Amino acid sequence: MNQTVHSRRRAAGARPVAKRAKETSRTNDPARTMADILDVALTEFAEKGLDGARIDQIAAATQTSKRMIYYYFGSKEGLYLAVLEESYRAMRATEADLHLDDMPPEAALRRLVEFTFDHHLDTEPYIRVVMAENMQRGHYMAQSQSIQQLNVPAISAIEGLYARGLAAGVFRPGLDAIDLHATISALSFFNVANRHTFGLIFKRDYTAPEVVAARRESVVQTVLRFVTA
Repeated sequence: MNQTVHSRRRAAGARPVAKRAKETSRTNDPARTMADILDVALTEFAEKGLDGARIDQIAAATQTSKRMIYYYFGSKEGLYLAVLEESYRAMRATEADLHLDDMPPEAALRRLVEFTFDHHLDTEPYIRVVMAENMQRGHYMAQSQSIQQLNVPAISAIEGLYARGLAAGVFRPGLDAIDLHATISALSFFNVANRHTFGLIFKRDYTAPEVVAARRESVVQTVLRFVTA
C-alpha cells in the first residue's frame, strides 16, 4: 500500500475524532450551544417564517443535531418562541446599559431614541420576526411567561426619565410612558420594516449613510419636540 493511500486513511480516520471533539465541547457548554442555536434560528425564521424554517438547516449551521435542538427547545414552535424571548431580552439588557439616570432628561431621551433607532437598523432579522408574529396576531408570544416581564424595565425607564423631565420643567405634562414608548418604537421600526418599499416608491436609498443619518436625526427631533415643554 503506497504512502498516498496511508495518508488518505489517516485523514479519513481523523475526521470523526474532530467531530466528536466538537460535539463533546458543545455538550460541556450548553449555554453557548443554545446561544448559537438561537442566533442562527433568528435568521432562519426571519428569512422563511415559522412554517418555512427548517430545523435541519439550523442544526447543520450550528454543527449540532435535531435531537439536541429538540432537547433544548422541545419543538420548532418552542424554538421560535425562545427566539422571540431572546430578541426582547437582548434589547432590554442593552437598554439597561445606557445609564439614562446619569444624564439630564433631554440628553437621556435623545440617547434612548438614538439607541432604539440604531438597534432596529442593525437587527433587521428581529424586525422581520416581530412582523411575522404580528401577522400571527401574537399567537406564540401570548404563550410566553417572560416577555411581559422582560419589557417592564423599558417602561419603568421612560417613566423615570419623564418624571425627571417634568420636575426640571423641560417636559410637558400629560404624556403616557407606554404611548411614548410606542411612538419611539414605531418611528424606529418603520424605518426598517418599510425601507425597501419606501425606497422603491420614492427612489431613495434608505441604506445610504447620509440618508440614515438624516432620518435618525429626524426621528430624534420628532420625539424631542413632542415631549419638550
